[in-house]
Amino acid sequence: MAEHSTTLADPTAAASTRTFVAPSTRVLSVDVLRGITIAFMILVNDAGDGRHVYTQLEHAAWNGWTLTDLVFPTFLFIVGISIILSTHSRLQRGADRRELALHTVRRAVTIFAVAMLINLVPFFRFSHLRIYGVLPRIALCYLIAGLICLKTQKARNLLSITAVLLVSYWLIMRFVPVPGFGVPTHDIPLLDPDRNLAAWLDRGIMGFFQSTLHTGRLYEVTRDPEGLLSTIPAIGTTLLGAVAAIWLRRSGGKSPSITQNQCAAGLFVAGLVGISSGLLWNLWFPINKKLWTSSYVLFAAGCALVGLAACYWLIDIHKFQETKAGKWLTWPWLVFGSNAIVAYVMAAIVEKTLSLIHLAGTTPQGKPLTGGGWVYWHIFASHGSTDNTSVAFAIAFVLVCFIPNWILWQKKIFVKL
Repeated sequence: MAEHSTTLADPTAAASTRTFVAPSTRVLSVDVLRGITIAFMILVNDAGDGRHVYTQLEHAAWNGWTLTDLVFPTFLFIVGISIILSTHSRLQRGADRRELALHTVRRAVTIFAVAMLINLVPFFRFSHLRIYGVLPRIALCYLIAGLICLKTQKARNLLSITAVLLVSYWLIMRFVPVPGFGVPTHDIPLLDPDRNLAAWLDRGIMGFFQSTLHTGRLYEVTRDPEGLLSTIPAIGTTLLGAVAAIWLRRSGGKSPSITQNQCAAGLFVAGLVGISSGLLWNLWFPINKKLWTSSYVLFAAGCALVGLAACYWLIDIHKFQETKAGKWLTWPWLVFGSNAIVAYVMAAIVEKTLSLIHLAGTTPQGKPLTGGGWVYWHIFASHGSTDNTSVAFAIAFVLVCFIPNWILWQKKIFVKL
């Protein structure tokens, strides 16, 4: 559904391109951080040549982290912020919780349906359908975190639930025997790539789907980075974003209980605590994006909090976006952030369309030449492929995906799935 007007407290709405003045109930820094995150997500997903990628622009092979590994958790963190801000404003306008619960379910189902449609179009090969993925994980985390936040919006309760999720996941991955392989740290290494409980469970689920529905596959054949069990701590990431939103709300409204400077300082300190806690837990439960380990949740949420604190201090406190230079530096991220899901879906559509165009000839590696390959090898890498040409293609790809968002921004259309 597309809307032509801006709802004051809705975190998916956009501010005016001319004034950049946010209504008092909005947190403009959240929009900017969302825009930066979705643009970076597209950038790292669409390198021109997968053999030539800067280390920080690709995922860690297994344990450890890169800047790319912080993108998805930051987006889920912002989803948690949006849940609180949106739910609070709708309750203030008189919506009842049952109505909001139904809205949450409908929106989650829609996001999941869009993900399946993207995967199926244009050949509708159900036997190759990947049920897991980025959008399905967003849908599931949004659904569960949204329903939890309808039940309680007390920071203490949300933090307690998050702690239970993270500790439970650690206990499961550390102590529960993996059928056919044994107990982690005793019979098999902790977080062995294929012999861990999450991978075993996902193989079993996809095997069941293949035998009954004749569909389903795992992204990495034997495992999937967006599998079912690792969604448990991912929900924790979303709830930590919700806690951050509760703190942000304390500095807003007609009777704020803390100043904006206190709010920014609190976010920053909490971020440092999250980073430190994640690095400490990493000694016993390694930071691992593909398994979304509990240490990874704390570390990534800490980084997101530091980023949010910086944006909040720069934009909501010091109004950087109202300066001449700030206007142009923040505008692209506001455009991306105003329709983040549209940008992500557009990136998937453009990528798939280019891959479906088959041209005569092959790449220098002997692979069939697609539309995307032709653009890369004839325009960006005509004199050879390097890390620079690969990232240049990715930046151009981001700019292409920016165009639909810019058109929607100009028309003040903000799409809500």
